[in-house]
Amino acid sequence: QLQLVESGGDTVQSGGSLRLSCAAVGFTLDLYTVGWFRQAPGKEREGVSCISGSGGTTTYVGSVDGRFTISRDYAKNTVYLQMNLLKPEDTAGYYCAASSGSSCTFIGSEYGFWSQGTQVTVFS
Repeated sequence: QLQLVESGGDTVQSGGSLRLSCAAVGFTLDLYTVGWFRQAPGKEREGVSCISGSGGTTTYVGSVDGRFTISRDYAKNTVYLQMNLLKPEDTAGYYCAASSGSSCTFIGSEYGFWSQGTQVTVFS
């Protein structure tokens, strides 16, 4: 079975940090674009960040730019999202997804594999 296994969600005080991990099982992520998405109650899913298969291109939604960093470890078949200076408005379920496309995109239908999600809660 092809899976993306996600971990790292937690409850943290405003200003704190978390690192989310997205590990591929059953396939290699080397040639996949990987995106991070989030969805909070009452809001639509939004793209947060993405990284190209080569790692040469990264994209961030404006609300997290400068605070979040996406990276990948090819040896560990894992993509990370480092989240710093967390704010209450970052509270959401976070999901990683893999796309066979060659460039970053926040179009959800372009991603064929999705993680189970992990909850990030930031309190004031």
